[in-house]
Amino acid sequence: MTPGDVIGIRDVASVVRSKNAGPFRLTLDVLFADASTYRRVRDSGSVTPAVIAGLYSLDERSVALVWFDPAAALKINLERRHSSASFRDTDVYGAQQHAPLLSLTFPAEVATGGGSD
Repeated sequence: MTPGDVIGIRDVASVVRSKNAGPFRLTLDVLFADASTYRRVRDSGSVTPAVIAGLYSLDERSVALVWFDPAAALKINLERRHSSASFRDTDVYGAQQHAPLLSLTFPAEVATGGGSD
């Protein structure tokens, strides 16, 4: 890899999913493939509320991140634009809302550790 290379969330996570978290919130789960990669991504500062808000066209204050070390997982909570099952809601279960997250990338050296851990 050369400096400037990027790696996608799909390359470092074994699971990326979304689900309903009540009428006003969605939860996105990212389960990393291994604890070492999880720690590097967590500690890099590459994933912030502002980054996630940009992917979802939300205000940064609508995003909460929870890094869960025992499971090497990241839980992201988002405020829904429209309440679940309301007239304008397009996904009552929130099951298809992880798609924008799949475009998340990191500098390759963050995800791979630059060859060492």
